[in-house]
Amino acid sequence: MNLRYPKKSKSHFVCPATRVPLFLISQPDGKSFLASDDGPKYPFELGFPNLIYPYKLSAQAEKTRLFYDDRVDDYDKYLPLTFHTHNEDELEVRNRLVDLLKIVSGNRVLDIACGTGRDSEIIAERLGDSGELFMLDISSKMLLRCFEKMKRFNLTKEFCLANAACFPFPDNFFDAVYSFGGLGEFPDIKKSLYEMARVTKVGGKVVVGDESIPPWLRKTKFSKILTTTNPQFVAELPLKEIPIEARDVHLQWVIGGVFYVIDFCMGEGEPTANFDFPVPGPRGGTYRTRYKGQLEGVTPEAKQLYIEAARKTNKSLHGWLDEVIREAASRDLAD
Repeated sequence: MNLRYPKKSKSHFVCPATRVPLFLISQPDGKSFLASDDGPKYPFELGFPNLIYPYKLSAQAEKTRLFYDDRVDDYDKYLPLTFHTHNEDELEVRNRLVDLLKIVSGNRVLDIACGTGRDSEIIAERLGDSGELFMLDISSKMLLRCFEKMKRFNLTKEFCLANAACFPFPDNFFDAVYSFGGLGEFPDIKKSLYEMARVTKVGGKVVVGDESIPPWLRKTKFSKILTTTNPQFVAELPLKEIPIEARDVHLQWVIGGVFYVIDFCMGEGEPTANFDFPVPGPRGGTYRTRYKGQLEGVTPEAKQLYIEAARKTNKSLHGWLDEVIREAASRDLAD
């Protein structure tokens, strides 16, 4: 690849395949693309970097892309019917959802499957002129509509086409990540949630949600009426897909109680706890020794003798057994 063009500038994006930083390359003919020094080129589509990876979408993702490309002219016209159906004020609901992000002026936020920007506008107002808002979608036509709406804001704005399971952003890049109304369309929800966790800073917030009638309403006429029009209302909650780094997880239902919202803070790795204090009672030991100190099974008679001996010497089961094993092991190893 020849990168000896007069204009080569840094970008916020990384290659979604390798996570190597991408540069904006401006060609003499006025066309631009994103690329690393030795990686693939990513062209622009309708003015937006096309960072979709894998390059060939799955059948489900391609169906979703075409659906929203075709629906863009009617999207803003008919989406309010969802809120009207449940006697909800759309602006009030969306503001409550954005509240969960806990963002402040100057933060950097990612809006995934931003669509025409109905939530992006609210987020931008919260961020102020010093904030940074990144908007990602799989449909270039939806993204273009969002771009037009966002012209009135002066904050830093970045738009890109991308797959919701392969983000073109570095690790720990955002203060908050948001996606409402698109999660059910993602082909690999587990991987998408992993990506959200990957790009969010420790202590940052993730807020996601979509349709799902709660289990206790599934057999009602109310549920049957809704699912006749939109089968996605019977989608299962993605609780098993929540990343292990999630902390302070909350689940609630909104918009008539048929859309779920999950919000959580980002931690590091698995949760930790105090597993090393002595547990009171006859069994004794600690949570950690009970987990790590499993021994080969013994006969019921031997176990009963062990219990009686520990009781007679006023020791916990753990204390008596630990002492006996150490003494016997020291004796045998010394021989």
